[in-house]
Amino acid sequence: MPRLKDKYLTEVIPAMMEKFQYKNIMEVPKLEKVVLNMGLGDCKDNSKALEAAVIDLGIIAGQKPVITKAKKSVANFKVREGMNIGAKVTLRSDRMYEFADKLFNVALPRVRDFRGLSNKSFDGRGNYAFGIKEQLIFPEIDYDKVEQVRGMDIMFVTTANTDEEAHELLRLLGNPFSRA
Repeated sequence: MPRLKDKYLTEVIPAMMEKFQYKNIMEVPKLEKVVLNMGLGDCKDNSKALEAAVIDLGIIAGQKPVITKAKKSVANFKVREGMNIGAKVTLRSDRMYEFADKLFNVALPRVRDFRGLSNKSFDGRGNYAFGIKEQLIFPEIDYDKVEQVRGMDIMFVTTANTDEEAHELLRLLGNPFSRA
């Protein structure tokens, strides 16, 4: 069992039940999925760069990414319908917990001048999203083999009804929120 899942079952559930006065253990919010998204609009002409970015995302997530395609043509961006413009991975169950553990305890502390993640990135429905400027913070990525530094969006989808519940859930799981 992943370390973070064990922590959720033994520490987070009792703490959440005490704080929010849940009557049933099934009311306690849980992490549903983690979505990693990498926009690759600049790779629309260069298929090798797209391939390298997809490989990097696959190494980070431990799961093969899906290449996303443009839904509409946009002349200003020289994008045609059906062009490859990104890659995404949806992590669930054990892989999700392992990724979150690695992100909170290994990757985020490696960010330069890291002071914590924003408390304001909740969407109002208990989901939390933030961006990372470079994929090099993950230990699996070999610095010498990276052709171009790329960022990505990470979204935590929870079953929480409010942002306050989701914030407490992520805080107890180890998400390093900023003090401000």
